[in-house]
Amino acid sequence: MNNLNLKNIVEELLEAFLEAGNIAKETSNRGVKITIKEDKTPVTDGDMAVDRLLREKITNLTPDIPIISEETVNLAEINKNQNFWLIDPIDGTREYIKKRDEYTLNAALIIDLEPAAGIVYAPEKNRLFFSYGKGLAFEICDGKKTSLNCKKTNNKEIIGLTNSDVTPREVIEIYKKYNVSKTIKMSSSLKFCVLATGEADIYAAQARAFEWDIAAGHAVLEHAGGKITTHGGEKFLYGKKNYRNLPIIAKGSLNI
Repeated sequence: MNNLNLKNIVEELLEAFLEAGNIAKETSNRGVKITIKEDKTPVTDGDMAVDRLLREKITNLTPDIPIISEETVNLAEINKNQNFWLIDPIDGTREYIKKRDEYTLNAALIIDLEPAAGIVYAPEKNRLFFSYGKGLAFEICDGKKTSLNCKKTNNKEIIGLTNSDVTPREVIEIYKKYNVSKTIKMSSSLKFCVLATGEADIYAAQARAFEWDIAAGHAVLEHAGGKITTHGGEKFLYGKKNYRNLPIIAKGSLNI
C-alpha cells in the first residue's frame, strides 16, 4: 500500500474522528455510564459510541482489513494477520470519566506488523494528529495544519514524560542516561504526539498496556522523525500474543 493510498484513507477518516470527538464530549457533558470490564478496568458509553462509529467508517473504507479494537477484541484468539487496524476508541478512559482533557481517540493501520498510518485526536484540546508515511506527519489545531518534524521547542531542557506519579527505577536510570532535566506527567497517547511536535524529548515505560494504546501515536511520532524501540534497542513490532506491549523508549529528538 503506497503513501497515496494511505493519504486518502487517513484524510477520509479525519471527519469521522471530529464527529467521534463531538460524541465523546457530548456524552461526557450529560454524564457517562460506566461499566467495569472483566479485567476490572472501566469502560463508558462514550467509549462504546466512539468505537461503533470508527469501526463503521474504517470498515467502509477498508473492508478487507480486519479491525482489532480494545472494546471488541478477543484476547484468546491469536492474530495471524500481517495487516490490520488497531483502535483504542478512548485512550485514558479514567481521565475521560474525571472530565480531564488528555484523553485521546486512536486508530492505527498496521502493515507488515509496522505502523503505516495513524490518527490521534484529543477533543478537549482541539488537537488532531495524523500521519501516513515518513515525513508525512501533521497536526491540525484551530483550523491550522502544521507539519511535524520533532524539532525541539525548548532547547534549555531535556524533557521526559511519565505516566504516573511514581517513576520506576528502570525509567529513572534511562532518563539519567539521556540527561533528562525535567519530567512531566501526561496521560494517554498524547505523549507520543507531543514528542512529535518537539514539546518533549523522551518517554520511557516498563511493560504496560496494550498495542492499541500506542500504535497510532507510534505512527505519528515515527513519521515525524522520532523513534520507538524496546529498552534493549530492538524494533517495536505489532501483532504480539495478547497484544501486550514490551518496555519502550520513545524519542522525539534523536540527538539527545
